[in-house]
Amino acid sequence: MATQSLLQFTGKSIYCAQADVHIDPWIPVDLAIITHAHSDHARPGSKHYLAHKDSEPVLRLRLGADISLQTVEYGEKFVINGVVFSLYPAGHIIGSAQVRVEYKGEVWVASGDYKLEDDKVCTPFEPVKCNVFITESTFGLPIYKWQPQQEIFSEIDNWFSQNRLEDKASILMGYSLGKMQRILKGIQLPEGPIYAHGAIYTLNETLRQAGFDLPELTLVTKETDKKLFRGSLVLAPPSVDSSTWIKKFNPYSLGYCSGWMALRGAKNRRAVDQGFILSDHVDWPDLNTAVIESGAEKVYVTHGYTSIFSRWLNENGIEAGEVHTMYGNEEETEDRSATNGPEAEGIENNKDLSPIPDDPDLKLS
Repeated sequence: MATQSLLQFTGKSIYCAQADVHIDPWIPVDLAIITHAHSDHARPGSKHYLAHKDSEPVLRLRLGADISLQTVEYGEKFVINGVVFSLYPAGHIIGSAQVRVEYKGEVWVASGDYKLEDDKVCTPFEPVKCNVFITESTFGLPIYKWQPQQEIFSEIDNWFSQNRLEDKASILMGYSLGKMQRILKGIQLPEGPIYAHGAIYTLNETLRQAGFDLPELTLVTKETDKKLFRGSLVLAPPSVDSSTWIKKFNPYSLGYCSGWMALRGAKNRRAVDQGFILSDHVDWPDLNTAVIESGAEKVYVTHGYTSIFSRWLNENGIEAGEVHTMYGNEEETEDRSATNGPEAEGIENNKDLSPIPDDPDLKLS
């Protein structure tokens, strides 16, 4: 059983006192190890940063080109005051990493955000053995079980084809970092231009210029002829559905990619025509698989359904506790209204947390 507090949960970050290093701090610190470039995990103001090399283009775009940033490869070890650190693939977005921390035989792993399904864009998740595993639980409920991603991509393809027949623009919303790259690699790309909101265009171009294999997008500007949008695919962040920006595409069909689309009523609250259940976070079966494969004797749950998942682990023989952090303000909360309905209240109060019926082999002991 783990006996040392190798990592601590403070009001600043996940903190390693022995090395004086902070993981994903939410206030400025001297040295920050960053799991990935979403803004709830990578915040500005720290003196020095360390991250996986594939995170560098977006970190410099978001935090400043002149930040002090050291990058490493997956599996590359670096030692700070006797503590051995290394990064391993998290499979969440490009450059995402789990942080392995070892000191005097004790091993902790901070996962950041992750998913197990290979999205063909980022390096797939790799389980890392440890004494203590720090995990998210964004979708930590048995109701969340994702379909294979290719089924979702086929749904998007069919939706786009139908809209083209009706001479409508297909406006597809999703988070600009992670979700959009996954969509672009998974769907059947149209022969004509793919239009994009400025936020998505800038990030996509940053990654393309850094050498990532992504298709070129066409920026939507005030000067773009509105007639060109008929029958076209338009990529946009989730915020546009309540803005005047979207009006220029009439007639259009509005689609939205998010794990929250799995909740009843979420599509209606978003006022979208089509919801696609696609998340860059683990679902319930894979969340349990990740815990099992880590071999951890203790698990800390940082954000999402923390109380429910930690209780489930304790009831199934794995010591677990929930901790409060500042994570969860980016991709996973892009539509928090989707979880505010009466069905969500029922979920929060649900004490029946047995394995989902069609996964009888899911065991934690």
